[in-house]
Amino acid sequence: MSSAGGIKRSGSERTVVLALLGLLAALCWAYLLVRVGRLAPIGAGVAGKTAATPYHTADLGLLLALWVVVIAAMMLPAAAPSVLLYARVKRLRRERWIYPGTLAFMLGYLSVWCCCALAATLADWILHDAGALDESMAISQPIAGALALVAAGVYQWTPAKHVCLDNCRTPLAFVLTQWRRGVWGAFRMGAADARYCTGCCWLLLALVLPAGVFNLPVICGLIALILAEKLLPGGHLLACATGLGLVAWGTALLFP
Repeated sequence: MSSAGGIKRSGSERTVVLALLGLLAALCWAYLLVRVGRLAPIGAGVAGKTAATPYHTADLGLLLALWVVVIAAMMLPAAAPSVLLYARVKRLRRERWIYPGTLAFMLGYLSVWCCCALAATLADWILHDAGALDESMAISQPIAGALALVAAGVYQWTPAKHVCLDNCRTPLAFVLTQWRRGVWGAFRMGAADARYCTGCCWLLLALVLPAGVFNLPVICGLIALILAEKLLPGGHLLACATGLGLVAWGTALLFP
């Protein structure tokens, strides 16, 4: 991992923030592992089969919470360098309330992730009521996964992808040029940075929909890919190469 643009990341705030991020990630994964271990989709009956009736309000609440946890588990590792950098710069600027400001910055990220989770919940709701989800909450039509792979692969080559990836790979430029004082300013900075982060990989995240929200190998693979694009040298080349692979994979599934 880089030094976030040359700023030495040391001091007590780094330990505290890392501990908080690690705790949040651990809680997310603990919840996911418990849900997967029970093998019970949202709204399923005691036999573990997908309910034929539409989701109830309680089911939708559980589904939204599940998607928030899944997206947070996937994006926390990628967001960690920006959060650590924000706390470090705040200390170097000798501003007060380092930890409340850092927490507000993280809540800004969470607000964007909640919006993504809401969109995924609505999509799952529609698919479930249409009978298009199987027992693992994956889309039962293989063509949907193939099309999702092609779409994600094409997006890897778009200018929007690479503009967002630039911001993700060099968080120092964003922090210094978009700096806002106060807790509310920290929240706004977090939300703005999260939009770039989400814009970089939203179609990769969307691959969880056809694969199933309980598909931990897919989730882990996407986490590894997102981190590699952000942290490894040649991240842009890696994104393009991954795009070619995803398009080839999806095309092979469409035309076996």
